[in-house]
Amino acid sequence: MLVLGIESSCDETAAALVEDGVRVRGEAVWSQVSLHAEYGGVVPELASRAHVVSIIPVLQEALGSAGLTLDDVDAVAVTRGPGLVGALLVGVQAAKALSYARRLPLVGVNHLEGHLAAVYLDNPNPPPLPHLALLVSGGNSVLLVVEDHGTHRVLGDTRDDAAGEAFDKVGKLLGLGYPGGAQIDALAATGNPAAVNLPRAMRGRGLDFSFSGLKTAVSQYVQKHGLPTGQALADLCASFQAAVVDQLAHKTSLALDETGLSTLVVAGGVACNRGLRAALETEMAQRGGTLHAPRPRHCTDNAAMIAAAGYHHLRRGERADLRLNAVASLPL
Repeated sequence: MLVLGIESSCDETAAALVEDGVRVRGEAVWSQVSLHAEYGGVVPELASRAHVVSIIPVLQEALGSAGLTLDDVDAVAVTRGPGLVGALLVGVQAAKALSYARRLPLVGVNHLEGHLAAVYLDNPNPPPLPHLALLVSGGNSVLLVVEDHGTHRVLGDTRDDAAGEAFDKVGKLLGLGYPGGAQIDALAATGNPAAVNLPRAMRGRGLDFSFSGLKTAVSQYVQKHGLPTGQALADLCASFQAAVVDQLAHKTSLALDETGLSTLVVAGGVACNRGLRAALETEMAQRGGTLHAPRPRHCTDNAAMIAAAGYHHLRRGERADLRLNAVASLPL
């Protein structure tokens, strides 16, 4: 089954062709980073308008990269939420139009479920089911047991700021621009993670996450000591990243103990963070378990993961009709 995936939940317009939920035949992503950089974050109205302009060219590019046409497509899968509702609407309307015009089966996909499916893309050694997953992105920090494709059990969630959101907000605070997560990761590589004493929230047995207090602690440090530069900036970035990674790794360790699972998947944009990957690799090596992660281009928002997740819905006979709508808040 060849599924055309469409993703427009935030600031990337993406389309992809995926065969049987695993083989990427072609894909295209148009990023809006340069559009939003001067504002230090995504401006929803600008994002929505940019999706309107880019959706057709991106669809054409994805089909062209695969050497395919719409005649080859068997079904359409689209992100229906969560995300920016105006941005989501562009992708949903494009998917419904294609479904109607070409008489193709249509399915709406939870964006978070897409991130969980990304690890199966072009992967000769995919993780077994069930497994534990840590999904960390701009809007989410979630620990869950993936029991089957499309079947999940949430163990812990975000109480306030997600990890990726904290990275980007601290990056903006430190004058690193948008998005700040990758720059913090790069600077942290040359910094001292013990240089600045920053808090670790919710260290009890619970599996929920909280990063708002950490973000506030960095803000108070800057107010007291001024905006750091040079080695002092690298040290603060390393200390902040260590505090985020410590909480993520600690909660993941507790979840592994609780579930008894020996396979861990880390997914979402923050899965590219080198500090987090190193900590989780160490954790799983000590346990004799295995760590799996999507390829870097499939950690961030993309349409191949939406097509992959959509394939399993379609295989189960699930279909959406033309009443399919965008949903800003959509839990797993």
